[in-house]
Amino acid sequence: MTEFSFEAVIFDLDGVITQTAKVHSLAWKKMFDDYLKLRENKHNEPFKEFTHEHDYLPYVDGKPRYKGVESFLDSRGIKIDFGEPSDSPNAETICGLGNRKDSNFNEILDNDGVQVYESTVKIIKILKTNNIKLGVASSSKNCKPVLEAAGLLELFDTRVDGVVSVELNLKGKPKPDIFTTACDNLKLKYKKAIIVEDAVSGVQAGAAGGFGLVLGIARENNEEELILNGADRVIRDFSEITVDELEKWFKLKKV
Repeated sequence: MTEFSFEAVIFDLDGVITQTAKVHSLAWKKMFDDYLKLRENKHNEPFKEFTHEHDYLPYVDGKPRYKGVESFLDSRGIKIDFGEPSDSPNAETICGLGNRKDSNFNEILDNDGVQVYESTVKIIKILKTNNIKLGVASSSKNCKPVLEAAGLLELFDTRVDGVVSVELNLKGKPKPDIFTTACDNLKLKYKKAIIVEDAVSGVQAGAAGGFGLVLGIARENNEEELILNGADRVIRDFSEITVDELEKWFKLKKV
């Protein structure tokens, strides 16, 4: 069994472990395009579609659901009431729109199921065999059911997701709260953990937390952007590296 200098790896979910980042993007697009068309009819505002590259990635990706709604609407100069988390998906509030997106997400997930990144699952299992503590930290309130559907929930020693964040009043990415809380749950120092993220807001959170290594996953061919925002190293997929390379990178990083 290999001896490692790091004691834990904390993984983001969407885009890192599961391919649900694509599902989220589609769900956001359907919700926002429908709402923007409604505003076109209601307020005579020119319709400009919600796009993955120009809207989802900079304003929504990796953020808590209602924060993502607020961030995108601000980018378009649209002001509506925040509302309440219990709002109907038909309510014209930030919470209502967020809940409508969640309904879209669950509908797509029910129809298509959960696909995983096999290389990530493979390295998770290798780390588990070597007694490395494993955590999942996600903004998504769907984290647990997605992991259950993928058959991966039992691999993780701690889970800090959107549901836990509400319960503990944690700040969302780019604040490091979900990652530091995961480390606190595992009872280890932040500098002994590796953070794995695919979103800009996620590597920003990792950089802010004083962790031993922030590893970016460039699913969007955005290596440079991830490095500029806090990733120490960037790969496109875990098939490119081994756990021994993770150990080498970790030892080279000074916290």
